[in-house]
Amino acid sequence: MIDPSTLPYRPNVGAALFNRAGQVLVARRAGYQASFTHPWQLPQGGIDAGEDPRTAVLRELGEEIGTTEAAIIGEIPDWITYDFPPDIAAKLGNRHRGQRQRWFALRFTGTDAMIRLDADPNPEFIDWRWTDLAAIPALAVPFKRPIYERIARDFAAFATPQGD
Repeated sequence: MIDPSTLPYRPNVGAALFNRAGQVLVARRAGYQASFTHPWQLPQGGIDAGEDPRTAVLRELGEEIGTTEAAIIGEIPDWITYDFPPDIAAKLGNRHRGQRQRWFALRFTGTDAMIRLDADPNPEFIDWRWTDLAAIPALAVPFKRPIYERIARDFAAFATPQGD
């Protein structure tokens, strides 16, 4: 059995994408069983070797939701980590103990029609919606909930309607 504490964290970025109404985009993961109660999450993904986190977050938006029509408006300045539950670590080949994330707040500058979950041949998400930032911790899988609580607290100033 592998001791998870000996494994590295995977470098990762996350995106809290806000619309002009001050709501944040959440997406429902593909591949979850219907009985799974927390399939919603914010877009996130790995940082390539040598890639800047700000570049990575925009790339990940393009890959996961089909658009990069966004501007970075905030950032949690420190890295946040979480550990994978054993079953998820095993499914991912026990290469990482969890993820080390840099989170960004972004303002969506496009239209809803520009969000294309089918832009990638192997989409990670099957549905999306705008929701209130304060609601995201309850939507998260339990092992990510503390991170989503921090995002809801640290990015609360961006969850306000923007004038035209």
